[in-house]
Amino acid sequence: MGRVAFLFPGQGAQFSGMGKSLYEGSAAAREVFDLYEQIRPGLKELCFSGSAEELAQTVNTQPALFACEMAAAKAAEEAGLTCEAAAGFSLGEVTAYTFAGGVSLEEGFQLVIKRAELMHADAQKAASGMAAVLKLSAEQVENVCAGFSHAYPVNYNAPGQVSVAVAADEMDAFKAAVKDAGGKALPLKVSGGFHSPFMAQAAEKFADVLSSFPLDSPKIPLYSNYTAGPYDMGAPDTADAGASSALTLLSRQISAPVRWEALVRNMAAAGVDTFVEVGPGTVLTGLVKKILPDAVTVNVAEFSDVEGRRG
Repeated sequence: MGRVAFLFPGQGAQFSGMGKSLYEGSAAAREVFDLYEQIRPGLKELCFSGSAEELAQTVNTQPALFACEMAAAKAAEEAGLTCEAAAGFSLGEVTAYTFAGGVSLEEGFQLVIKRAELMHADAQKAASGMAAVLKLSAEQVENVCAGFSHAYPVNYNAPGQVSVAVAADEMDAFKAAVKDAGGKALPLKVSGGFHSPFMAQAAEKFADVLSSFPLDSPKIPLYSNYTAGPYDMGAPDTADAGASSALTLLSRQISAPVRWEALVRNMAAAGVDTFVEVGPGTVLTGLVKKILPDAVTVNVAEFSDVEGRRG
């Protein structure tokens, strides 16, 4: 058997009621939620009974998902699952970095609150959104984007699936162009054009925030959205191959594409064959199956997902 990796999801995975069964059934998860409730009062109510509209606001989405993901990871550990490598999608990379020991649980939560505020502010400055483009190759998506002033391929998710950040006033025309090219564009449940130039100021300001925290090296191999490689080495085909510090990787990923397909393939090349998605939804395990059909995937979103693994 190969190595086991924990995967932490990003925005769009949220739903009302997330984390409630973990809180009720797992002592480790309950400890996480109670800690974060002290830092941000009302968090548990937001996760367990918040409306879809409340949870869709970036300033709420990111802290709520971070808490649920950390609770799920701690519950999985409590049940005996061992994490030997980690990665997170967008927001999830901050959770993964925290879980891997780069900062304390409290510091990680404080970081994600600031990250959410900065990204929300940038989203308010320029009306933008995101769409997942299906049935087209990455090159085809890039060609469609080239016909628009503000359309950027940002999430290279899996073969035949690339997400694009688009200016709001170009979204309808963009979807029509995707259809003309033989693809399909599905709007995503996010409030801005993340991982694109729309987020340039947020990335710069988050670097300043990170500089005030005592960042440490991850205690397990942690893979970067920005390079697709582990934190201790840059991907050779990037312009910034030497980028390896947490400050650089966590700030730049806010305004740069998420290279998820390459990241998953690099994890597999390093011996990972079992991927455990910890937190709401099944998006990441679904992408893993498209990238690596033979990989073993596990989801830990509810207490029932870990209950049978105890002992």
